Amino acid sequence: MSGNHVLTIGLHPNAMDYSRFPDLDEATLLARVDAVDTSLRDAGFDATSCRVSASPDEAEGQVRQLLAERSFDVAMIGAAVRAVPEHTLLFERIVNTLIQANPRIRLCFNTSPETTVDALRRSTTGLAS
Repeated sequence: MSGNHVLTIGLHPNAMDYSRFPDLDEATLLARVDAVDTSLRDAGFDATSCRVSASPDEAEGQVRQLLAERSFDVAMIGAAVRAVPEHTLLFERIVNTLIQANPRIRLCFNTSPETTVDALRRSTTGLAS
């Protein structure tokens, strides 16, 4: 698969505020995210998972470290980072860090862990290795 070097970025399950999601807990979310990691490999993606802290400074450092180690064609930023108003600064810092490190990186977004593979397929279509 061309363009398959992907970085998935999501809020670490231990950093989530589960009071907003009464039917969700850390163990359930962790199992869902782990299942996605397996699905990505099965779909042929060379995926690296980055489960970030809710701290913008810490998250930026985590993403920068991964970007220094290798390049990625696409970065998928999860809904827990993007959709929670308290994480706006976190989302901005991650996006800016990605673009600063690789201005040509494609960004994509899921609506849940289970839509990650589809989001990445949309964004990798037509990419060359």
